[in-house]
Amino acid sequence: MSDDEVPADESADDPFAAEISRARDLLDGEGIEAVHVGVVREGEVDTTFAQRGGGDAENEGLRALALLAAHVRLVASEAGVDASTVAGDAATLAGQVEQVPTNTDDLPEE
Repeated sequence: MSDDEVPADESADDPFAAEISRARDLLDGEGIEAVHVGVVREGEVDTTFAQRGGGDAENEGLRALALLAAHVRLVASEAGVDASTVAGDAATLAGQVEQVPTNTDDLPEE
């Protein structure tokens, strides 16, 4: 078993481990069209985005936007606020940074 794997009985008691297991199951599924993954480890942020392209730039853009919208809804649900609040905050943050921060210390002050 690798360091990243969590025994099934342990993930039942650890919600974070259960979410990692769920993410792995999703990635193993067929028919994945796009994925965006962000990982924070020791304050460092790593992110990646990939999507299958069929040469249709409009549909690829809509797919990426739908993925972003789903993420905004998830963050809003976790925070207990409206999705429009999260979207507005994200847009403000995006306007304040010239590049995607790779470290949580690089985030702009509120």
